[in-house]
Amino acid sequence: MAVDSSQLADLLALARAGDDAARNRLFEACRSFVAVVAKVQLHRRLHTKVDPSDLVQQSLLEAHRGFVDFQGGTPQDWLAWLKQIVQHNAIDADKHYRGADRRDLRKERALATGDPTSSQAAGWVAVDPGLSPSQVLMNSERELHLAAAIESLPDDYQQVILLRNLERLPFDQVAERMNRTRGACQMLWMRAVEQLRTQLNHESSL
Repeated sequence: MAVDSSQLADLLALARAGDDAARNRLFEACRSFVAVVAKVQLHRRLHTKVDPSDLVQQSLLEAHRGFVDFQGGTPQDWLAWLKQIVQHNAIDADKHYRGADRRDLRKERALATGDPTSSQAAGWVAVDPGLSPSQVLMNSERELHLAAAIESLPDDYQQVILLRNLERLPFDQVAERMNRTRGACQMLWMRAVEQLRTQLNHESSL
């Protein structure tokens, strides 16, 4: 379900006013966003034991239950709040499955609980598939469309985009993480970027 920024703002206002149908549409519109954030968080922690879909379901359920606690006033505040929930759940999963150092977890959790209205909290990607970062991250509408476009890609295209563009890893590390040669990853990335660009152009024309 693709929505523009004004529609997202309207859904958020109606949901906060008690409209259950608008609330359901709001969460559905943000599912792809939550899914991409979850994949980024799990990639950063080198997880193979946690299914991203489980993290998505858990985070959306917590957001539903805690919706009355959301204090932001804009769509960007809303996306930042959702991102923080995913981050916290990913950190908890990391602690459970990998026994990460407690001090590092506290530091990371402190960063994740910063001001949800700040640009650092709201900005969740640094992707440039032929577009400038300012074009891609112009507003919450761009974030939603980018997430939906990434989610529409085949799994290997998603992975190479997440590693190369969202995490900004060099191709040597991308190749190691994907268990492929550097050359194979570069070719895969070029094809993925082209398909992502096509999908973004398609979304913008709707």
